[in-house]
Amino acid sequence: MRTDAALADSPAVPSGAAPAPAALSARTRMLLHGPIVPTILRLAWPNVLVMLAQASTGLIETWWLSHLGTDALAGMALVFPPVMLAQMISAGAIGGGISAAVARAIGGGRRGDADALVLHAIVINLALGLLCTAGMLAFGRPVYRLLGGSGGALEAALLYSDVVFAGSVLVWLMNGLASVIRGTGNMLVPALVTCGGVVFLVPVSPLLIFGFGPIPALGVAGGGVALLAYYLVGTAVLAWYVLSGRNLARLRRSPLRWGFFADILRIGAVGALNSLQSNVVIAVVTALVAAAAGVDAVAGFGTGARLEYLLIPLVFGLGAPLVALVGTNIGAGQPDRALRIALTGGAMAFALTETIGLAAAIWPHAWLALFSADPRMLETGTAYLRIVGPAYGFFGLGLALYFASQGAGQLAWPLIAGGLRMALAVGGGWLALRWTGSLDALFAGLALGLAAYGLTMLGAIASGAWFRRRP
Repeated sequence: MRTDAALADSPAVPSGAAPAPAALSARTRMLLHGPIVPTILRLAWPNVLVMLAQASTGLIETWWLSHLGTDALAGMALVFPPVMLAQMISAGAIGGGISAAVARAIGGGRRGDADALVLHAIVINLALGLLCTAGMLAFGRPVYRLLGGSGGALEAALLYSDVVFAGSVLVWLMNGLASVIRGTGNMLVPALVTCGGVVFLVPVSPLLIFGFGPIPALGVAGGGVALLAYYLVGTAVLAWYVLSGRNLARLRRSPLRWGFFADILRIGAVGALNSLQSNVVIAVVTALVAAAAGVDAVAGFGTGARLEYLLIPLVFGLGAPLVALVGTNIGAGQPDRALRIALTGGAMAFALTETIGLAAAIWPHAWLALFSADPRMLETGTAYLRIVGPAYGFFGLGLALYFASQGAGQLAWPLIAGGLRMALAVGGGWLALRWTGSLDALFAGLALGLAAYGLTMLGAIASGAWFRRRP
């Protein structure tokens, strides 16, 4: 499958000997030499917990806001793709670039570089957070109109969006700091901070949405205020942890160098394109559903697709350990072990997400009825889950291998697979809808795109695409 010379030519494998075992921390030795499945599970369980907790913050808000009516629920469906895009880029794309760079530096025994990467990660996330705020505050209304928003649904979307994106920098900073910590193999601290945030949101969201006593009812905007309060507290706690010197990679004053920015951004920028592809699919299909069937159908599709989005943080729970494990092993010159780790993690992600998808296809009302009893909403959501749910396993497989590819520093195939998914889901779905006039045909295009995404990623990585000699 590959030769030693080819491995040496690959930029993902550094030259030189691996650091002596005595120079490594106990956590790093576990990443390099521990049994694969137990090590993945040991690292993943707190991370799966944290991602489920983080995803549940959106579910908590949606459940409370659904009590304000269909317009509020449809407004949340409109805002969800941009919010998830910011989350996926900050935590999964740029965050994955941060974790991978830190992991490779630690695996290669370059502790000084790992420390310098912390400052560069903060600068990148601060700048991107401010850019995100400026863009959505300036162009939020035309974006949501493009997604099919109108009337009360559009106004509800803008109320929530303006609040959340006004504090977008907090989202980026918290995810950046969490990525620095995860890059050292420490999944527990971000998990504890996020789970504490969910405990905070459970009472605060309804308090600000509906009001109580002297606290006024803020309606849709109240959900956004509660979410920003959660990110503010989480950012403060993670910043204290890194600044206190408890983290393996520490924040130190150092000159900013382009090489460190490039180490993060060469992975993060390509990862951002991959995240953009996923969100373009949902955003375009939201607009197609709105044009074909109206606002109630948008609420149904958006509620069903929210379960698909829930898979992203769930797989990220496995994916973040894969970034650290693959990155550390490649940094230490162990590519064969890195590949075994990636394929093992992909199989675990497939089993987990396929189970969820099949359950959703068999019992769609168990999920949809949590948010609304509107017949049109239930009809559209049920059709989506029954057609697309059985393909969720391929989405989980491809996403896990995408995170592993971040650790390897090789993101060409995730980008190709994401483009294929987008072409089949958006292009094929649009043609199917135009020819048949049926939302079922549109949803079949989505399912086909997910299957192609996962199988393309598996075929490429299993065949040794990470380590092929470059021209």
